[in-house]
Amino acid sequence: MTVKYTKDHEWIAVDGKTGRVGITDYAQLQLGDVVFVELPPVGKALKKGGEAAVVESVKAASEVYSPVTGTVTAANDPLADEPALANSDPQGEGWFFEVELADPAELDGLLDEAAYRDYVASLG
Repeated sequence: MTVKYTKDHEWIAVDGKTGRVGITDYAQLQLGDVVFVELPPVGKALKKGGEAAVVESVKAASEVYSPVTGTVTAANDPLADEPALANSDPQGEGWFFEVELADPAELDGLLDEAAYRDYVASLG
């Protein structure tokens, strides 16, 4: 399984042609307590960098962008019922949706874990 990151603070864990997407620990720390999550419906076509979901916290509302182009194959319904999972386990039980990749080569443009850590460190 390969995990990649965006500069918008999403992660994607890829297994074959399917990727599981969520927000990073850095993102959930910046948002604060998550109180609402709007997930994309199964079957929705996503474009790389396009809005895929919405997350609202006590501080702000923010879009979650798709790291790749593809079709939503699953949404994390327990997250909609318990948005705090985005805070307590952002890269585990707090995942947002799964997407079937239209072009796996798009992953090459994303950051690996070390590059993402360096990017976050540069934000101060």
